[in-house]
Amino acid sequence: MKEAARKPGFRPVTLKQKAAFTARNESRTVKSKNVLGVVRGRDPKLRDEWVVVTAHWDHLGRNTTLEGDQIFNGAADNAIGTAVLVEIAQGFASLPAAARPQRSLLFLAVTAEEKGLLGARYYATHPLYPLKKTLANINIDGAQTKGVSRDIEVIGYGNSTLDDLAAAILQKTNRILVPDTEPQKGYFYRSDHFEFAKQGIPAFYTHSGKDIIGPTAGYGKKRSDDYTSEDYHKVSDEIKPWWDFEGAATDARLFFELG
Repeated sequence: MKEAARKPGFRPVTLKQKAAFTARNESRTVKSKNVLGVVRGRDPKLRDEWVVVTAHWDHLGRNTTLEGDQIFNGAADNAIGTAVLVEIAQGFASLPAAARPQRSLLFLAVTAEEKGLLGARYYATHPLYPLKKTLANINIDGAQTKGVSRDIEVIGYGNSTLDDLAAAILQKTNRILVPDTEPQKGYFYRSDHFEFAKQGIPAFYTHSGKDIIGPTAGYGKKRSDDYTSEDYHKVSDEIKPWWDFEGAATDARLFFELG
């Protein structure tokens, strides 16, 4: 107001009006659960140490104000990630006892990620197994639907030596690990791994790569951009006819070997 008052011809006006409004809020308590499974390690001396693999199973529910489809299926966010979690768990569970990892694995499908990482936060502050015995978190939020990619993006690149392990695994199939291509969006703080990182646990969280093998250059980025603008947190987040699950399976193999 002081700056404006210096301008020639400006005269403040006081409106002698009053306004009133009423707001009504309703709240309800919703109880939800984290779901977990365990594959015990083979080494008696090390099986009390843990690698936690996470994926959030919740989404936004439904919006009754919409016409037509009201249900947020969350196919890409995060039904497919939960499916990858189950596949990896089944893979470890099917190994002969002598071929299982030395340490134990906890497969944790967390709730209420979309409400603020609440399920992951609960586990990180009320762990079933001691955090001092928890060596790493591998977080799966989404999966590759565009086909096999030459790259895979790591969110929070350089935060732990898990990146080095992942890069070595990818190198065997001529793939590469690259830093987050959209760091300005703050993805490191927006998925369940963050609650483990806050507790000092090395966390590995990726986004699907954009350098897709086969299609023309730019295909992967366009598909990613289209998802963000058209389907992210919308009822249209459903399985698409063009989805190629070979990419999700290839990335799942990385998570399996990393585990």
